[in-house]
Amino acid sequence: MRPGVVSRGGGASGAVRDGGAPRAAGKERALSSVAADAAYEEPGDTPRLWHVTLSVSGGEAPLKEVRRALEQLAHDHPFLLTSRYANDHAEIRYWEEARDLHDAAAVALRLWGEHRQTAGLPPWEIVGLEVIDRETYQQRVAEGYGPAPATPVGVHPY
Repeated sequence: MRPGVVSRGGGASGAVRDGGAPRAAGKERALSSVAADAAYEEPGDTPRLWHVTLSVSGGEAPLKEVRRALEQLAHDHPFLLTSRYANDHAEIRYWEEARDLHDAAAVALRLWGEHRQTAGLPPWEIVGLEVIDRETYQQRVAEGYGPAPATPVGVHPY
């Protein structure tokens, strides 16, 4: 038996005091298996929020078509925060919920291709990807290095 563990048994109620004698019915004791001051650790499989910036570029496309396609992508992918675009490139920023960076990056790398047909996106290629955790994003914004908090949500030209 581990030190500090009390065996079960004893009184009619089955409750046992630390000393081994039965406890009176209705009496509770503090759990001793977890220290009161122990730090809580999140389970490893708990999803976290990741800030994703996806950059795409390619041949020129009409601005109206690019805007319409990005608006459709925002409709199809509800976590889309903001898109900036020109006739030959675009940048998409959004939050992704994923177990770890690898999962968030994998989803981001599939986003453009999977929505190309349904949203009518230009046949551009992904030329950049940044995935950072929520704390890093918040730190960058606080230090003035991230996108300004007042950046409007939606689809905007450069």
